[in-house]
Amino acid sequence: MTADPGGATATVRRSERPPVRRRTAARTLAVFGALLLLLGAVLLSLAIGSRSLAPSTVVHVLLHDDGSIAASVVWDVRVPRTLAGIAAGAALGVAGALIQALTRNPLADPGLLGINAGAATGVVFALTVLGLTSVWASVWCAMAGAVAAGLLAYSLASGGRGGATPERLALGGAVVAAVFTGVGQTLMLLDAQALDQLRFWSVGSLARTDAHTLTTLTPFVVAGLVLALSLVRPLNAMALGDESARALGARLDRTRFLGLAAVTLLCGAATSAVGPLVFVGLAVPHMARLIAGADQRWTLPLSLLLAPSLLLFADVLGRVAVRPDELDAGVVTAVVGAPVFIALVRHRRVVAA
Repeated sequence: MTADPGGATATVRRSERPPVRRRTAARTLAVFGALLLLLGAVLLSLAIGSRSLAPSTVVHVLLHDDGSIAASVVWDVRVPRTLAGIAAGAALGVAGALIQALTRNPLADPGLLGINAGAATGVVFALTVLGLTSVWASVWCAMAGAVAAGLLAYSLASGGRGGATPERLALGGAVVAAVFTGVGQTLMLLDAQALDQLRFWSVGSLARTDAHTLTTLTPFVVAGLVLALSLVRPLNAMALGDESARALGARLDRTRFLGLAAVTLLCGAATSAVGPLVFVGLAVPHMARLIAGADQRWTLPLSLLLAPSLLLFADVLGRVAVRPDELDAGVVTAVVGAPVFIALVRHRRVVAA
């Protein structure tokens, strides 16, 4: 009688299936929970403010715009503000996860490659040099600055042998960020009126967003999200190292260039609309990996859902913390995000992107 190696292999495979299925089920449940959390954050954002509304009233005016004061508050002020928070949060969360995967650096954030600094400098340039104050002009100038910073960082990183390695991307981005930050601050200091207008924007806030801001922001965010989510397979391969990724058929230079393009679209749009928010793109990918592991097929979608939840909760907390005034969302994310991020970093499982 001969042994049946095929049967043994089948037995091993059958024994491996239940853990895989349980892990997939747990990750699916986590995504569903993150979606519910986002819905809760949206409801709070629509209900709470200087004039708080009951959830039932919010639902009623969303379904039936009766022309009341409550309907005006919800539709004219809070809906655009909430949708802008969703768009900007999703953009920053996915951009942060993408940057950490591209550089294989768990401490990377969307500002690492200088793209946030480039976008901010574009906004400052539009106001101080060109004299443009419209949202449309700010978004396009921010995108131009983000693209310039991204291309410069990639050019610096891709020179020499080996191409744009994670280490070179990080170093090139640090140089670009320093240069653009210096240029932007110089322009602000030379124009006192512009400095006064920009000091609120530079903190990061959803309070000054409107329907026009949202209309201008959305196409860039959607394009960046689609491009980012299309890179999950090569990003998973790159996590094994460059040589292993090449052996698996991943095209490293193409993936890094497309990833940088996605980050540029996402960060440029979010920064131009709500300012340079901190900790959202840094801490949220850690939360996603803590929940679902390092598989980008789950990390990116979870980051897409968790980041806007964090941003909206921060915005709501800012509305009630110092009533009748407001704290900008950027202040709240910095104050709340720092200890949360420290706790995440201290957790032994959060070690790699």
